[in-house]
Amino acid sequence: MQRVFALFTALCATLALTTVLAGPASATPPGIPSTATATSQLAALTVANEANASSYNRDLFPHWITISGACNTRETVLKRDGSGVVVNSSCAATSGSWYSPYDGATWTLASDVDIDHMVPLSEAWKSGANAWTTAKRQDFANDLSSPQLWAVTDNVNQSKGDKDPAAWKPSRTAFYCTYAKAWIAVKYKWALKLQSSEKTALTSMLGSC
Repeated sequence: MQRVFALFTALCATLALTTVLAGPASATPPGIPSTATATSQLAALTVANEANASSYNRDLFPHWITISGACNTRETVLKRDGSGVVVNSSCAATSGSWYSPYDGATWTLASDVDIDHMVPLSEAWKSGANAWTTAKRQDFANDLSSPQLWAVTDNVNQSKGDKDPAAWKPSRTAFYCTYAKAWIAVKYKWALKLQSSEKTALTSMLGSC
């Protein structure tokens, strides 16, 4: 009886470990607020016209810095948000799968996935980041503690470009709520301004929550 119990216990432990290692089908970045919190944060943001667009340069936001060992920011997000991700000695993903919440697609090649800045770097520059130090802009571009970095389909990320929610929204309307809450949370954390049209679009998207 004791032997049967021991075998049963070992089997349960193995199954539990397998579940942990398998991970979720699609992880999400941390720090997505509740709808009520996002609504309060949106109300607290300063509304102003964008400025300094002509002086933007992507190099002013050093990104994909080393996070741990051989892993840079992109590789860290691929491991965080993918399922069954295997990496080589250089931390490059050699296999796994990634679900893109913007369009609902699933990819098995890391090369098909971009890491999107929820609030694009150019958008941040025009909304107040032009006054930051380079070190602060680096922190923003590699922010793993807020819902700023998302693993998404590469051409969807490219179609978004540096557009705010008044000019671009994910094709999946079911994701509007989360998208709006994530965008607001990032702008609130980094005390960035927003345009009137941007606030109207975000308010509308929160209405889907």
